[in-house]
Amino acid sequence: MNGRTDWTAHIVLGLGVLLFALPLWLVLVASTQDPAMIGRGELSLWPGGGFSVYATVLREGSPGVAPVWHLLLVSFGMAVGIAVGKILISVLSAYAIAFFRFPCRMLCFWTIFFTLMLPVEVRIIPTYAVMAGFGLINTFTGLTLPLIASATATLLFRQTFLAVPDELVEAARMDGAGPLRFLRDILLPVSAANVAALFVILFVYGWNQYLWPLLVATDSRLDTIVIGIVKMIGTGDTSIEWNRVMATAVLAMLPPVAVVVLMQHWFVKGLTEGDK
Repeated sequence: MNGRTDWTAHIVLGLGVLLFALPLWLVLVASTQDPAMIGRGELSLWPGGGFSVYATVLREGSPGVAPVWHLLLVSFGMAVGIAVGKILISVLSAYAIAFFRFPCRMLCFWTIFFTLMLPVEVRIIPTYAVMAGFGLINTFTGLTLPLIASATATLLFRQTFLAVPDELVEAARMDGAGPLRFLRDILLPVSAANVAALFVILFVYGWNQYLWPLLVATDSRLDTIVIGIVKMIGTGDTSIEWNRVMATAVLAMLPPVAVVVLMQHWFVKGLTEGDK
C-alpha cells in the first residue's frame, strides 16, 4: 500500500513538473526556429537552427531596442537596488518600532501597516508628480527610489525583533552596546535567514517591474529587460523576429533563477523560521 502511494505521488509530481516545464521548453525551442515559421504557427518541438541567436541579441538586441546585455544590466541594478533598499529601510523602521519608545509609535506602525492596501498602481500618479518635482524622471534614482519602501518586510522584521528575549537586550545594554552595535552584532545575525529570503523575493519583484519603469523612464538607455521584450514585440505592422524575442525571454529568466538557486538554502530557512 505504501509503495503504491509513493509511486502515485511521484507520478503526480512528475506530471506537474512536465506541465510547468513544457512552456519553458517551447520558449527555448522557439528561440532556435525561423521567425517566419513561428509566425505561421509551425513550431517544432525540437531545437533547430542553432543557438547563435543568443549571441546576436546579447550583442545587437533588436531593431529599435538596446542590446540585451544592457537591458539585463539595467534590470539587475534596479532589482538589487530595490531589494537592498527595501531591506535596509525595513530593518531600521522595524528596529525603531520594536525597541524605541517615542510619541505616536503605534500610530506609525499602523500607518505602515495601512500602506499594504496601497499598491504602486494606486499611488502611481502622485508618486510620478513627486519624482518630477525632484527632477528624477529619466534617472536611475527615479527608477528605484519610489519602490524601496516595504510594509511587508517591516512587519516581518518587527516580529523577528520582538522575539528577541528581554534578557539579551539587558545584557547588551550592561555590556555597553549602543543601539547601532546592538543592531549590527545581535539583531542582524539573528535575522540573517529572513534577510536572505526577503532578498530573493524582492529581487524577483524588482526584476519583474513593468508599469513604473514604463512611466518614469522614457529614455531608451534606462529600458529594463521587461520593457525591451515588449518593444521587441511591438504594436505595428512590421514582422516580429520571434526567435529574438524568445531568446531574450530565456535570458531574462536566468538572473532570477540564479538568485533563487544560489540562495535556496537561506530562502527556505527564512520561510520556515520566520515565525519562530
